[in-house]
Amino acid sequence: MIKKFFLKIIPVVILAAALAFVFRSYLFASYIVEGESMEPTLYDGNMLMVNKVVYDMSDVDRFDVIVFHATRKTDYVKRVIGLPGDKIAYKNDKLYVNGRYVEEKFLEPLKKVTDTKPYTKDFTLMGTTGKTTVPEGKLFVMGDNRDNSLDSRKFGFVSMDRLVGKVDITYWPVSQLELSFAN
Repeated sequence: MIKKFFLKIIPVVILAAALAFVFRSYLFASYIVEGESMEPTLYDGNMLMVNKVVYDMSDVDRFDVIVFHATRKTDYVKRVIGLPGDKIAYKNDKLYVNGRYVEEKFLEPLKKVTDTKPYTKDFTLMGTTGKTTVPEGKLFVMGDNRDNSLDSRKFGFVSMDRLVGKVDITYWPVSQLELSFAN
């Protein structure tokens, strides 16, 4: 009886392990947030599930929260602000894309509790990157914690071929469970 049970369960366990390996290796990746650059959206120590295939099927959207290879050993989590061809500027704490104001609803909770005025200091792409528009195949990214974020204002554009994927889920701690990061 026990032998029969194990003979039935072994294929199920092997299949489950194979599926877990495929999902983990090719479809999703788990990351741990390090630092405060994405607060209040993500906090130091949050565990994320990153969709590695979404950008094979669709384009990157403005305000997607992404993970990308910053260096050979380091990955960053940031928010997409500028897409290829965009002209980006901040004036009076407001984002302008191609000359039009674009609301950043995800920043409102932090703006209400911070003493920092303005929350995002004025800048233009030309002043930070030497370019007037985001080049083809590149993204302009920023952390949500604008005063405490190493982002495109400092290191320039992110090449799309360095993308790991889109952050879909924050699963740890459970009290901060989040299933999407839409604006």
